[in-house]
Amino acid sequence: MSEKRCFKVAVGMEDDEHLIDAHYGDSEFFAIYEVCSDGSVKLLERRHNKAKDFEEEEERSHGDPRKFKAVVSQLLDVDVLAAFRMGPNFLRIRDKTNKVVFFTRTRELSVALQRLVENFDDLWEQVREK
Repeated sequence: MSEKRCFKVAVGMEDDEHLIDAHYGDSEFFAIYEVCSDGSVKLLERRHNKAKDFEEEEERSHGDPRKFKAVVSQLLDVDVLAAFRMGPNFLRIRDKTNKVVFFTRTRELSVALQRLVENFDDLWEQVREK
């Protein structure tokens, strides 16, 4: 029998049931889940997004590197960042941190969590490589 493997995921949320349809850093909060190889999904916490009120400079209104740092700094203990869609900082997070990014292609939290479970093995390998 294989050992149960788990990783932590931060889902950028608009409300209790929907992923945000905007930049990840504009999420109302992050829902932190543990997703495991046995298909189990457990909500660990709702984490306030301290970067939401970050004032971006006018000329950098999309993808401000300072906002990127503000988002990542509050998710240091998380392996995977899950979002409905991609913004400029999401690519920066993927390329410059030890985080794996996952695009759910749905705003429905229940469907997004199911897609994380369905893609567990691929995500696990990416987490291990990081």
